Amino acid sequence: MPKRVDHAARRTEIGEALVRVAGRRGLHAVGMRDVAAEAGVSLRLVQYYFETKEKLLLYGLQQLTERFGERVAARLRAAGDHPGPRAMVEALLMAALPTDEESRTFHLLYTSYAVLAVHDPALAAQPFIKDPDAAEAALAGFLRQAQEAGLLRPGVDPGSEAIGLLAMSAGLGTSILVGQRTPDSATAVFEYHLDRIFRPDQHPAPTRQRRK
Repeated sequence: MPKRVDHAARRTEIGEALVRVAGRRGLHAVGMRDVAAEAGVSLRLVQYYFETKEKLLLYGLQQLTERFGERVAARLRAAGDHPGPRAMVEALLMAALPTDEESRTFHLLYTSYAVLAVHDPALAAQPFIKDPDAAEAALAGFLRQAQEAGLLRPGVDPGSEAIGLLAMSAGLGTSILVGQRTPDSATAVFEYHLDRIFRPDQHPAPTRQRRK
């Protein structure tokens, strides 16, 4: 009998190869031939599954987003069985900081996607715009939960704070990548702003995970 091919697994392997090689060389410098060599398959096979480089890049972006969700979920599990709104906000924000090789690759490639999307209509289309909107909506939702529970300081607007925190996350992540600041100093900036948003008498002091 002919061997059955798991097409979903093969697509995943090729997508993971894209992420690895782009993390080393930069997304702009990666072609389908490079991805094929990294995955140990033929160029023809990569073209069979993705047809164009744009489709391959969009699939890689999808994989990055899924990995980010897994990182957030892992941080939430580490926060305990019933993490409060602040713990959920911290999990989402801290997961995006480039503090290890995986998160460094995520931030580097996601930023590269944003730059490429300026001139590439295929990348500028969904799902690239949808994913940042989803993160913003999730963060604003956590802050609204905190507001309803009386955990936020008076006058805080959850939607505006979500936008500002995500923009801060992107900037702090880049500053870590270029060596301007350390992960600990970036984390301290987040904590400063979260202390400004949350009421100090309405939540227990969370346990921080310090990074070297």
